[in-house]
Amino acid sequence: MRTDINEFMEALKARTPGEQEFHQAVHEVVESIWDVYLKNPRYQKTRILERMVEPERVIMFRVPWIDDQGEVRINRGYRVEFNSALGPYKGGLRFHPTVTLSILKFLGFEQTFKNSLTTLPMGGGKGGSDFSPKGKSDNEIMRFCQSFMTELQRHIGPDTDVPAGDIGVGGREIGYLFGQYKRIRNEFTGVLTGKGLAWGGSLIRPEATGFGAVYFVSYMLERLGKEIAGHTFAVSGFGNVAWGAISKINELGGKVVTISGPDGYVYDSAGIKDEKVDYLLELRATNNDVVEPYAAEFGAEFHPGKKPWEQKVDIALPCATQNEVDLDDAKMLVANGCFLLAEASNMGCTAEAVDYLVNHLNYAPGKAVNAGGVAVSGLEMTQNSQRLNWTREEVDARLHLIMREIHETCVLHGNNGQRINYVKGANVGGFVKVANAMLAQGVV
Repeated sequence: MRTDINEFMEALKARTPGEQEFHQAVHEVVESIWDVYLKNPRYQKTRILERMVEPERVIMFRVPWIDDQGEVRINRGYRVEFNSALGPYKGGLRFHPTVTLSILKFLGFEQTFKNSLTTLPMGGGKGGSDFSPKGKSDNEIMRFCQSFMTELQRHIGPDTDVPAGDIGVGGREIGYLFGQYKRIRNEFTGVLTGKGLAWGGSLIRPEATGFGAVYFVSYMLERLGKEIAGHTFAVSGFGNVAWGAISKINELGGKVVTISGPDGYVYDSAGIKDEKVDYLLELRATNNDVVEPYAAEFGAEFHPGKKPWEQKVDIALPCATQNEVDLDDAKMLVANGCFLLAEASNMGCTAEAVDYLVNHLNYAPGKAVNAGGVAVSGLEMTQNSQRLNWTREEVDARLHLIMREIHETCVLHGNNGQRINYVKGANVGGFVKVANAMLAQGVV
């Protein structure tokens, strides 16, 4: 057994060269749980950690499709089925040019612990393709999705692996994917989540990640004797996660002053609310992911090529993508008086930024903060199994309870008597549950 973290990581890197995102995700977890691992002889004897960092299955396949000009195009498809100790593999599909095996392994690894924290019976997985829906016609996206699902359907099912949406995979793509699965398998089952409400979807699923993140922040604030109302927020991105977060922050009396896109960010001192949020939804519906039009429409400041972390705010909520907050951003936030950062994106901060933030403000990692999305996906699976639909209020109440339980788990395992170490709390809480399940199921 590896008795040193550096030795463990060097061995992993030797087996998985070039997978930097995956190495970053593993190192963060291993660093948090190492003392727990060393204190449990059964974990060591059965090589729990060594097994946990190896996916149970990695599926990679070509995806040929025909564009509107009749030309054959080829993309690469993936599904990383990481860990099924707690239930069927569960995790999104991402369609984006940056998709690589390393990114999907990091996301699947993170998903395993995130799903564990939700208390729902779900394992961890992730998948996707280097295909970009941007600039493609509906027919091209449909043909791609049908080709992708023609291969993926062999490996998934409601009791085996239940994918969901992620970046580049929204309601339209889920519809095309589900239709092809149903066509090939001749069955109507809850094999995907994020479906339309008329055919098995759940209320508040699109907003769930953002809603859950704000609920988690509210519990962090509660421990500090504070609340959402009266605080200013910097939010990045303006996809579903940012939309849900902005909506809930406004509802609870907070004020969001930034959004961002690949072209830069917008600072709106008056607050992003009401018809401004509606405008963002309209902008997104056109597959336009730039934010400069918002600035022109509402007379806000546009900062091309920059990130919103230079603004003076109370709370930062990264909602876009991995490693969007680096060490310089972290220092700038702290210097400007930010006292809390919660990752609504997956691994939203670089490792260097995390090391700095945990010592200078109240910081919580994505696997805890953004678990609301997969939690409601799990609730969608439950509704599908029971052939019924819950009301918006029922789903929201369950989401509220799940986020509270996740927060309590983080406090239980991360309380050092001074500040709560949410990184350690989330990692240890997620790890112990998965590890004990693996022990109970033998060496498989």
